[in-house]
Amino acid sequence: MSVDREHLEREVREHCESGAVTRAAELAIRGYGPEILGFLTALLRREEDPDDVFSLWCERILRGLPTFAWECSLRTFAYTIARNAAKNHARDRRARDRRVRPSVGTTELSAIEQQVRTETRPYLRTDAKDKLMELREALPPDDRILLVLRLDKGLEWKDVARVMLDEEAVVDEVALKREAQRLRKRFQTVKDQLVEAGRRAGLFGEG
Repeated sequence: MSVDREHLEREVREHCESGAVTRAAELAIRGYGPEILGFLTALLRREEDPDDVFSLWCERILRGLPTFAWECSLRTFAYTIARNAAKNHARDRRARDRRVRPSVGTTELSAIEQQVRTETRPYLRTDAKDKLMELREALPPDDRILLVLRLDKGLEWKDVARVMLDEEAVVDEVALKREAQRLRKRFQTVKDQLVEAGRRAGLFGEG
């Protein structure tokens, strides 16, 4: 399930610039959909939530690409949309029933969305009962997001900060640097807390 990110980002951008937004969205969903679904699965507790939010993410990718300024990578933009979609969904469980699906490319995107879910789910199930994952799920949402973005997905601190700032538009560089520094400290605190919880649960040695 590896992705050539450089090639993907270039191809999506070319389609956006030529006006082929639906095709660009298809490529973005195929390319980054599996890891976004993994991110949502790690973030959300309710079994049905990841699929609901993933559907919302797919729609927002289609709606957001025409105005995406490429001030950051498409991958970072995708995680920002995913985090915001998860927060919106948590605030209003009825969001799925109220939203209006885009009229352009709905059939094609729905098929791709379903394919990504079907192909990705077996990979996610292998860690579903992991005790460490259970400990992480007990953390506050923002701390879980921080761990997943940095530890699991390997985003650079600047990109983590962009996602955590809740901004899908251009972010001031000074604010970005300040947030990155704050998150780096928070990450270490959360990691220490998780290790201690793991020791108490018998997952790690005392040394």
